[in-house]
Amino acid sequence: MELISLPILIGLIALALAFDFLNGLHDAANSIATVVSTRVLSPRNAVIMAAFFNFIAFVFFGTHVANTIGKGIVDASVIDASVIFAALMGAIIWNIVTWLGGIPSSSSHALVGGLVGAGVAKAGTGVVGSGLIKTAVAIVISPTVGFILAIILMTIVSWTFRRFSPFKVDKVFRSVQIVSASLYSLGHGGNDAQKTMGIIAVLLFSQGYMPEGFHVPFWVVISCQACMGLGTLFGGWKIVKTMGSRLTDLKPVHGSCAETAGAITLFTATAMGVPVSTTHTITGAIIGVGSARRASSVRWGLAQGILVAWVLTMPAAAAVGAAFYWLTRVL
Repeated sequence: MELISLPILIGLIALALAFDFLNGLHDAANSIATVVSTRVLSPRNAVIMAAFFNFIAFVFFGTHVANTIGKGIVDASVIDASVIFAALMGAIIWNIVTWLGGIPSSSSHALVGGLVGAGVAKAGTGVVGSGLIKTAVAIVISPTVGFILAIILMTIVSWTFRRFSPFKVDKVFRSVQIVSASLYSLGHGGNDAQKTMGIIAVLLFSQGYMPEGFHVPFWVVISCQACMGLGTLFGGWKIVKTMGSRLTDLKPVHGSCAETAGAITLFTATAMGVPVSTTHTITGAIIGVGSARRASSVRWGLAQGILVAWVLTMPAAAAVGAAFYWLTRVL
């Protein structure tokens, strides 16, 4: 086991929390894009709401996802300070590139990719196949489930409110969408913040700070939730524009169905300990509500570009993670 000094350990924890902040900044669009684009809430009020529910998510969810990231992707015996540093840099750099480009990629899969790339660069193996397969399968399943649930919800709502005037429907779902956006923000905080919790926990474990066995300390939980909430407060307006208005035209009823479908998907995945992408989930749901109206209402060219970013995220972050691991060995 390669032990590091306390200042370096603190620095790595700070870097992990910086990633969590960037995660909140990058993925704020997941929670607020629909509610902002439908003008149910102002951007300022939307990010405050999202930040609040991102922060309090730890009250409702355990640490199943954190355990998957901490010891279910790369064997804990392989992970050391260099692997953690390289994994975080792989994820952070990919997040910055996609954020600057306004591309709604996955912070979650960037972190998983960075971790796998750094782990393989160190040991040549050590990847936990079951955990990686579960995460890879979720890349396909989470947006698919969000898409299907959104279509089902839109069909039910359209049938239920078929005798209501458009004005009445709009008025009703302006209130409903505040609830659905809050639930989605809660699901986002419950799943996404746990990934950084797992990274910090396995770092502490690798340094011998957990003689009683791997677990996620409460101070790590609070720190990660706080940093994600703070990052959300700063928003991600380029991605908000892509998600909320360029992909398909949304009204409150569509936003409510998309957010509800996304929240159900996230709640289920978090309970199962699956680190899904909140970005993939809400994108699938938004495409679902657009398709429920008519297929032509979705801008499929843009959706195709987002899909390419999804496919590239894990291998790109893995390549950067591996490069940074080799760099730490040289230096």
